[in-house]
Amino acid sequence: MKIAQIEQLALDPVKQSYDHRDVILYALGIGYGADPLAEEDLPFVYERDLHCVPAFANLLCETPLWQKDPAFGIDWQGILHAEQYFELHRPLPPRGDVWGFSSIIGIEDKGAGRGALLHQRRNLVDASSGDVLATIRATMFLRNNGGQGGFGQSIAPPAPIEGPANDRILEYATLPGQALLYRLNGDWNPLHADPAIARQAGFERPILHGLCTQGIACRALLDAYCGGDPTRLKSMFVRFSRPVMPGETIRIEFQKQSETSLRFRAISKERDLVVLDRCSAELH
Repeated sequence: MKIAQIEQLALDPVKQSYDHRDVILYALGIGYGADPLAEEDLPFVYERDLHCVPAFANLLCETPLWQKDPAFGIDWQGILHAEQYFELHRPLPPRGDVWGFSSIIGIEDKGAGRGALLHQRRNLVDASSGDVLATIRATMFLRNNGGQGGFGQSIAPPAPIEGPANDRILEYATLPGQALLYRLNGDWNPLHADPAIARQAGFERPILHGLCTQGIACRALLDAYCGGDPTRLKSMFVRFSRPVMPGETIRIEFQKQSETSLRFRAISKERDLVVLDRCSAELH
């Protein structure tokens, strides 16, 4: 891994336009509308008085996968999505033109044989008003690039959840073909579609996107603590601990720490494995 080249890399701004079709497709991809009689889902899947799911911010203005460029010396096939955080500074409108300004915060070297953590940040700015809409942070685990140095800021690891997370427990069934639907949002990684490639990666079948699992957890937050009002969710953090297999039921267990602060985890009900861990959310 060529640390100096990565540290000097300036990522180009990305502009994206989106409308009600993109917002509705995202909501369908995380399970809204599975019950056509669930009227509480309509604000997210029906263009009349449409609401935008806060986690939709994660999809906007993503930079191309620069890690594939051999000039940086990263084993891009060994990259895993480790953590994702977003904070909304303004409610996301159901349509708009947005600029994304991304930067590399730093690389945290875990040591030879232990990998490294790549931290990136992205600010979303409304192209018309200039208002900052959201701040997004993503941490990628570079499995095969440990012991090669680092730079910049490290991110303090989230604390374990202590005590029972049983304030509220919600369950959401995913569809066997959910990854095929969710990938229409723009993540075309064949790991989520091609059984042969999934097997090569060590999975018995294509896995669900991590950001889809986070989106389902975001939906649970809106259902359990926001009365379905997306403007009440301020920020959300998740750590991706294990993949979800499409068709599994995701059980989300919440621990209420204050009127505005929550901790939670998500579990594959069928396998009894934690798939999102050490998670947190802040409400307005």
